[in-house]
Amino acid sequence: MTTFTDLALAEPLERALKASGYETPSPIQAQAIPHLLQGRDLLGIAQTGTGKTAAFALPTLDHIVEEERDPPKRGARVLVLAPTRELVAQIADSFQKYGRFIDYLSVTRVVGGVAIGPQIKKLVGGSDILVATPGRLIDLLDRKAISLKEVEVLILDEADQMMDMGFIHALKKIVPLLGDDRQTLMFSATLPPKIVQLSKQFLTDPVRVTVSPPNSTAEKVEQTMIYVEKEAKPMLLADTLLQPGVGRALVFTRTKHGADRVVKRLATAGLAAVAIHGNKSQGQRTRALDAFKSGTVNILVATDVAARGIDIPEITHVINYEIPNVAEQYVHRIGRTGRAERSGRAIAFVASDERPYLKDIHKLLDEKITVEEMPADMDARIKAIRARGKIDVVRLTPEQNQRKGRGKSRKRNGRNSEQRPQGRAGRTDRPARGGRTDDARQTSDRNASKGSGKPRSQGNKDRQGGQASASGKANDGRMTGKAKDSYRGRVSDKPSGSRSTTRKAAPKRDGKPAAKPAAPSPKSSGKPKDDSRRRRAPSRGGPKGGGQPPKRRSR
Repeated sequence: MTTFTDLALAEPLERALKASGYETPSPIQAQAIPHLLQGRDLLGIAQTGTGKTAAFALPTLDHIVEEERDPPKRGARVLVLAPTRELVAQIADSFQKYGRFIDYLSVTRVVGGVAIGPQIKKLVGGSDILVATPGRLIDLLDRKAISLKEVEVLILDEADQMMDMGFIHALKKIVPLLGDDRQTLMFSATLPPKIVQLSKQFLTDPVRVTVSPPNSTAEKVEQTMIYVEKEAKPMLLADTLLQPGVGRALVFTRTKHGADRVVKRLATAGLAAVAIHGNKSQGQRTRALDAFKSGTVNILVATDVAARGIDIPEITHVINYEIPNVAEQYVHRIGRTGRAERSGRAIAFVASDERPYLKDIHKLLDEKITVEEMPADMDARIKAIRARGKIDVVRLTPEQNQRKGRGKSRKRNGRNSEQRPQGRAGRTDRPARGGRTDDARQTSDRNASKGSGKPRSQGNKDRQGGQASASGKANDGRMTGKAKDSYRGRVSDKPSGSRSTTRKAAPKRDGKPAAKPAAPSPKSSGKPKDDSRRRRAPSRGGPKGGGQPPKRRSR
């Protein structure tokens, strides 16, 4: 079997493979796909970067094409479980890439770190393929937002990593919810005893496919290590990254805070880097990974959480700034380079307190890693690094999209700025808010002038002029002397039961008005202010629309 055509896949899949430039299957693909097309359960052991994703994605999509039916409501036909969010995104993208010529194919991804509401809405109509992390899937099951009874294919990718991250309890809770008549696939880069036990529990008469010896590393990855103390690691890292031939580098640490410290120390050496770990939000992790993929930043500092979701063939170096305390993690770390038949280099910095971890790695690999000596002119290199100067730590912010309007305003977004009217004054299609068009105003004037013989606009002017002359108000709004006398006369003619709007003058003493008694302040009396006893003073124009005024007290 030398080409994908010999596998006899469905026509949409062959077209997608041809469009992607894939002709020859990898060893894991050539051995696994024929068994999966027959519906067998499978346990696949292969190194990272050997094409495991296509090995289970292509036969799964072929099954969906051959047995075409609608996905179940609030369910899925295929369930893929992966340990990290980045790996979920990578797998979902691969399914969409290989199935782009399949009509109405629905691929849904659900991960933690983001709002669960939109994910629940996506699951209502059902999905052909659901790619999820175990933790978020448990959350959806607890909310009864999804049913797994009609799952036809179950895929466990990076099963050893899920065991290391403590997902074994979630798997034991999820798998019994699936139907018995299903196909189960399990893929792993290493084969610890726990994986063998788990395969016996979940798989039925499985076919075991082993492309390379278990727990082995890629042949095209050159591995070296340097014995160095903790205090000298930052400068050694900066010197290594500044060497010619280092393109895109991935630096691994054991802790989340350690990753952030490495980014800051690289910034003091004039090197831009971004970090990705479990304390970062999903948006921050996605932006950091996108910047690394696009080449905006050529140094990515990560923990083991990100070791399984980074599939970038351009990575030339993997640097273990801190070697892992779990030997299997070393295999997955260096598997990020040397992918897709390319060569790569893996360098490990080993401190004195990390030598026990190194012994476990040698025991797992059954080989010794080549030891590299520290540069003889390290002092001169450190001076050159310090002379580079500091830079600010890279801050990746989300892109601010231009705000879009709602309704009809969306149609205007496509217009050119020259055609769009500038401001309210430039609008000729409709009047200002609260106004009327000229045609509407003329029609109203004709209707109002039927009995008076005058246009409504002219009548308004006459009435306004009559009111101004009767009230005696000047143009600036002040009241003239005659108007004041007339106003006082009207007020004095009011009945006794009504309250006068004029103030009563205070009695005079010796020709001077008596001073008003000072009202006691609430602070001096020590009692709180009682606003409920206050009377609301009527408006100056009388109790119009406000009911009967209060009666005056009898003296």
